Amino acid sequence: MTNHEAGTADMLPGLRASVTDAKAKAAATRARKAAEFEPAEFDPVARVLVDVPLAHLDRPFDYAVPAKDAATAVPGARVKVRFAGQDVDGFVLERAATSDHHARLQPLRRVVSAEPVLHPEVAALTAGIAERYAGARADVLRLAVPPRHAATEKEPTPPSPTTTATPDPQTWQHVVHGATFLAHLGAGGVPRAVWNAAPGEDWPAMLAHAVAATLASDRGSLICVPDQRDAERVSSALDAVLGPDQHVVLTAEAGPAKRYREFLAVSRGARRVVVGTRSAALAPVHDLGLVVIWDDGDDLHAEPRAPYPHVREVLAMRAAQQGTAMLVAGFARTCESLLLLRSGWAHELASDRAVVRARARVDVVPAEDRAVGSRVPRAAYEVIRDGLTSGPVLVQTPRAGYAPSLACERCRTPARCAACAGPLVLAGPTTPPTCRWCGTADPAWACRECRHRGLRAPVRGEARTAEELGRSFAGTTIRSSSSDRVLAGVSSRPDIVVATVGAEPPADGGYAAVVILDTWLTVAREDLRANEEALRRWLGAAGLVRPGGRVVVVGDPALPVLQALVRWDPAGFAERELADRSQTHLPPAARLATITGEPGSLDDALTLLDLPEVADLLGPVPVGNAKGEQRAVIRVPLASGPALTAALGELQRVRSARKLDAVRIQVDPLVI
Repeated sequence: MTNHEAGTADMLPGLRASVTDAKAKAAATRARKAAEFEPAEFDPVARVLVDVPLAHLDRPFDYAVPAKDAATAVPGARVKVRFAGQDVDGFVLERAATSDHHARLQPLRRVVSAEPVLHPEVAALTAGIAERYAGARADVLRLAVPPRHAATEKEPTPPSPTTTATPDPQTWQHVVHGATFLAHLGAGGVPRAVWNAAPGEDWPAMLAHAVAATLASDRGSLICVPDQRDAERVSSALDAVLGPDQHVVLTAEAGPAKRYREFLAVSRGARRVVVGTRSAALAPVHDLGLVVIWDDGDDLHAEPRAPYPHVREVLAMRAAQQGTAMLVAGFARTCESLLLLRSGWAHELASDRAVVRARARVDVVPAEDRAVGSRVPRAAYEVIRDGLTSGPVLVQTPRAGYAPSLACERCRTPARCAACAGPLVLAGPTTPPTCRWCGTADPAWACRECRHRGLRAPVRGEARTAEELGRSFAGTTIRSSSSDRVLAGVSSRPDIVVATVGAEPPADGGYAAVVILDTWLTVAREDLRANEEALRRWLGAAGLVRPGGRVVVVGDPALPVLQALVRWDPAGFAERELADRSQTHLPPAARLATITGEPGSLDDALTLLDLPEVADLLGPVPVGNAKGEQRAVIRVPLASGPALTAALGELQRVRSARKLDAVRIQVDPLVI
């Protein structure tokens, strides 16, 4: 051993002793300060929900309130507390005079903000959501309360100007029982309904008048829509009906400061009307009287973060807990909303059949043989040509890009990359085929089976469709709207708008005609909800037609889902779809949950899980991802759903306490 090493070895005991002494002094200081602090005179106990996403610690903890914080540690305030040897964030749920904990309580470290951002009704709702989806309450709180922005919090919130807006019953007159629904809202009632809009419906204006009726009874409203474009449409309608500065918009597109400012306006009661996307479902609206979800079948309403709640279920729970009215609205009808009708919890609102027939004519034309090179049938061309004489025409195609898939022109073998075997695509008419996975270009591609160099595009994207229509309708402006660039809206000029699913921009006054292409591709998805999703997408596009317009669908007329579109019968289609799922014991006729994780972790979870006797365990089966994960599916009758979620919640607590490897639990996932 060298002299240097020997000296270092001699120093180690002293260093360890000094570190130990420092820790002991710090612990003694904390204990002395805790013993010396003066508790609050009234309600000296604060029940705090700590921000720790561990299932076995998912409950409030009692802390002592120092006298200096007595006025600021109000229910709903953000605080810092000492928990498991470190400072963590938390929310004060309530103040109490006594505690069930008989030992000395740790005092609050400090009050981060006296602003009560977690309201009692929202706190109760987060507990229900966590229980329903077998998750941690701390994860739900992150969805309910946005991050604090200190500078914004110091700004005063101006009150909203007085509004004299009154609902116009004529906007709902063509809907059977629509005027009664509006009158019930205005009288302070709590009607709950499922509404299917007719083609050409100005649904944002109709929702705005429902909000005006609710405001007339001195109550607030909350509207949840799938995306930012829908939020902007509803916001414009609310401005037109209620006047400016009567509502706020809560979406992810707003920056931290703006979002927190709008949230505080709602929390402080300065605004009682909210429109927004997923997270807006938990907004603390004062005197809430109406909750609305538009297009509840859109997968954007499903939260992608744990515990994966769905907006429709959150709003239904909120309507039940707070005694509010609820409206599930959209062009399509989901099986879940049909169950609300069957249970008697909600009533049906729909336009008279004569109104629907007068609004739009829907025809299905068979696709011509793709081998002859014609993708759009002559009948569809004629509808486009006739529609351009009076206004814009919408053409919906399911895929973006130019040629999102390629195959050999001779033998139809899919074209693959020579480097990684990924699929080849074409980004434009003059670019060589490029691999979608690795980006390698292959200008000298040749088929591995027959060595032929010609390529064909069995699936054509919106860019290729726009190019083909541009050649057929020379002199006409062709506009594209897809995930790369989504148009907010178009004018009434006679243009052709080619859009992918979900990117269809509304037109001023509506479209003169709507053409839906490649329906075979939409229904070819390997998904439990493929047909339901296909009809929802087509109804969403067809609903943009102006009253009296034409809708042409290119596909197989014998398909039941296309027949439902022709009849504009989302209710009948939902009845048949639910009957099929009931026979096969699939959601929503049954409660279903999935557990996903690595094989060892999943096996531990299934061993610890105490399932109800009526439960079916399916799997595990490989997921097919790079992690080598597996998935097990658990299915129970709908009546046993609470028992299943209770068992999953207990599993989460046991796993958390034993520090087992993570697994992902999803209750009623959209995709299995």
